[in-house]
Amino acid sequence: RHAVLATAAGLIMVASLGSCQPAPAEDWPRASLAEAGLAPDLGERIDAGVHDGRFPNLHAVLIARDGKLVLERYYEGDDERRGHPLGHVVFEPDTLHDLRSVTKSLVGLLYGIALAEGLVPPLDTPLVEQFPEYPDLAADPMRRRMTVAHALTMTLGTEWDESLSYADPRNSETAMDRANDRYRFVLDRPMVAEPGTRWVYNGGATAILARLIARGSGLSLPDYAEKTLFQPLGIVEFEWLRGRDGEPIAASGLRLRPRDLAKVGQLVLNDGHWEDRQIVPADWLAQSFERHADAGDLDYGYHWWLHLWVGAFGNGGQRLYVLPRSKVVLVITAGNYNQADAWKMPVAILTDVVLPGIRRDDR
Repeated sequence: RHAVLATAAGLIMVASLGSCQPAPAEDWPRASLAEAGLAPDLGERIDAGVHDGRFPNLHAVLIARDGKLVLERYYEGDDERRGHPLGHVVFEPDTLHDLRSVTKSLVGLLYGIALAEGLVPPLDTPLVEQFPEYPDLAADPMRRRMTVAHALTMTLGTEWDESLSYADPRNSETAMDRANDRYRFVLDRPMVAEPGTRWVYNGGATAILARLIARGSGLSLPDYAEKTLFQPLGIVEFEWLRGRDGEPIAASGLRLRPRDLAKVGQLVLNDGHWEDRQIVPADWLAQSFERHADAGDLDYGYHWWLHLWVGAFGNGGQRLYVLPRSKVVLVITAGNYNQADAWKMPVAILTDVVLPGIRRDDR
């Protein structure tokens, strides 16, 4: 099913909607914070941060440990659907929320699934070979050195700038969304470095990966995600926004319930295994969480941020943190879109509240 949405910029987006059957009221086993070895007042600490203004426009915080949901807090505040204002929202367990660039990390998982199924090219494959409709690009020797691996690690070597607000048409991802052909837009950016030598945050790389998945599977990206990832995880409702060209916005268009994003985190923690099924190959996750690029203060894998944890980040304060040693999954959603300091709040929740609340010998 599809719904047409008018954005603040006047563009039209179309949402791919998942099944509208009601989500289970209780789809996570539960334990108390104390039973899970966490400080029993973690929820009150987060509430206090909301009330005293340290955690502005925080929408939800969920913590799972050892596969059990141990904390679930929802708040209220202004929100939007990728630029389309939703007004003041009272958030509940079944409220869908923008993931923004957390979407990129899920596309990384989907590429691993598709690779194991033999549907997409190996990592050393030149990207321009997969787009024969652009023969002029394939004639450029340097451009031919861009591979699938370079897309996964955002080291394409092309000119790309997402440092501007996503409301600014000069932002490269925004310009890609407005282009007549988003895939050509990505592949024909000026070459400014040898592929593989420099990391630059690049939503266009995600769009290229998504296009390869769709071509190889014969399904749209949302349909492939629903078949191979969402349905096996019991995720029964989602939205995947599309651009005005009808193409799924692979870099930042997914909307999920926070509970379902936590399932993705638990899947990662379980080495790709869920219940009685291996959904994502374990070896793909191991490769994804190796350091492939220097992203400044953090390392970067295959569309995942790496530190002492594994992370997926999204504009406005969206976060999925997976802490392997502690066996903790932390989900944060917020509405501080296009704010330069929006990263500070999720970092504070992780470092000032959650980590100190984990029993020291379990950190």
